[in-house]
Amino acid sequence: MESFFRTHKHLVEHLNAPVRRALMDEIDWSDRLIGIKGARGVGKTTFLLQYAQERYGADDHSCLYVNTNNFYIQNVGIEAFAGEFYRQGGRVLLVDQVWKLENWSEQLHNCYTRYPNLRIVFTGSSVMRLKEENPELNGLVKSYDLRGFSLREFVNLKSGANLPIRSFSDIMEHHVEIAEEVLRVVNPRLFMPDYLHHGYYPFFLEKSNYSENLLKTMNMMIEVDILMLKQIEQKYLARIKQLFYMLTMSGSTNPNVSQLAQELKMSRATVMNYIKYLMDARLVNMIYQKGESFPKKPGRVLLHNSNLMYSFYPKGFDDHDVEEAFFVNALWKDHVVNKVGNIGAFLVDGRYEFRIIEHATKLKSKSKILYAVNQCDVGEGSNQIPLWLFGMLW
Repeated sequence: MESFFRTHKHLVEHLNAPVRRALMDEIDWSDRLIGIKGARGVGKTTFLLQYAQERYGADDHSCLYVNTNNFYIQNVGIEAFAGEFYRQGGRVLLVDQVWKLENWSEQLHNCYTRYPNLRIVFTGSSVMRLKEENPELNGLVKSYDLRGFSLREFVNLKSGANLPIRSFSDIMEHHVEIAEEVLRVVNPRLFMPDYLHHGYYPFFLEKSNYSENLLKTMNMMIEVDILMLKQIEQKYLARIKQLFYMLTMSGSTNPNVSQLAQELKMSRATVMNYIKYLMDARLVNMIYQKGESFPKKPGRVLLHNSNLMYSFYPKGFDDHDVEEAFFVNALWKDHVVNKVGNIGAFLVDGRYEFRIIEHATKLKSKSKILYAVNQCDVGEGSNQIPLWLFGMLW
């Protein structure tokens, strides 16, 4: 156990986490079993270590971070390891990548039953469906999603500002006042080009090629997260990647699932399942007409965030496609986004119809359509809102 404590101490002492994630304050840390899901590369390991650093420090042996890549843990299992840790006074066990262990959900259930004073926080892939696919954890685990950096977090990191989260309702009612207040501190719109290109995944902080890292991460999402967790045969890997590429290259057009199925020599149902897996892996977002949902065909398929677009070569994306990906990603966390008609419009929470535009324009006085304006610092009236302001939602 001492070697694990030494590793924990080293990782916590040398942690580089310049941004405190908003999720840290959303979690009820008193719960005994907490699952942190998230796409590969969004910083789940850093998040666990940041929690240990903030709440316990490097030398408190009641808290321990472990990674299931460790061969000892793979051999004895997390249940036996947790028992050993518990008997030595351990009370908080942070388990990274728990899904790599055989029967991991059953082992966590047994830990919950046998060690009533032990709290376990574990990370898992966004592809995992904790409760639906692991009924033994129903009623026990509290699940949370960790996302990549928001524009707000990116601006705070780059500028040294401390911009707070703004709710969607506040933005809708007071966007002019909020924008003016923010602009007295910093102008987030000036950070938008960098954020759209390389601001979502925290590994932009590393001294390495961001695009190459992202390309590797995207491949791992498909090769490991989708194939392994969904137990898909290796022979279908190339076709899933081809499907992803074809969806990406389709731009703003509606996906023709029947045509995709024909070209990929798969059934329509299989294509829809694979698109769903790509969405679970946080590679794409499926946008439906109001009242529709999976397994029906989506009205639009957008890349999950704008950074993914720049990893595709030689395709150059239209600025409007990038801005739409940003808008949908910003709203997706806590809101329902639907497609409206055959035009590039989005319905938010079944109530607000938005269009993304580049510059402010004259509006009809009775228009109910809202506009998210890219080249805009402060909005106007009730229906022209700066696009950057939606990056303050989380």
